[in-house]
Amino acid sequence: DLWYTNAMTHTKETVKGFTLVEILIVVAIIAMLASVALVGLGPVQRNGRDTRRISDLRQVQNGVELYFAKCGYYPGGAQADTTCTGFSGISDWSSLSGALTGSSIGISKIPVEPRAGASYSYGSTDGYTYVLGATLENEGASSLRDDIDGVVEGVDCDDPVYCVQL
Repeated sequence: DLWYTNAMTHTKETVKGFTLVEILIVVAIIAMLASVALVGLGPVQRNGRDTRRISDLRQVQNGVELYFAKCGYYPGGAQADTTCTGFSGISDWSSLSGALTGSSIGISKIPVEPRAGASYSYGSTDGYTYVLGATLENEGASSLRDDIDGVVEGVDCDDPVYCVQL
């Protein structure tokens, strides 16, 4: 009888809660669902970054036109003062940034490529034409059909590079 009483005592004591195995199964299911959601969002994020790149180029294009209105030529060197000191050909984004921010046309900074280690492109060989370029992540983007291709003003505009030119 003593054994039966002890056995009955242990069966009456119930512990409420989840076991470790149940918790691990739930965490594994949540991890699988999260990974499926993240994989599905990849193309949407790439398209969003590409749209931002095209928008950035349009904004910089406005700044370049303001510079032309002031100086009579497109940026060709990093002028640090308000006098337009003359054109010298440039073909990199940092020189363009220096020219636009240092020319007192109301631009304090220009957009940068959202991907680390990458950069937008700029080129002007004569001060009267220019090209702006950005490498798109979606190589099949419809906007690549409407842009220019080839090497223009020293910038390689072959796809997947989206370029605008004046």
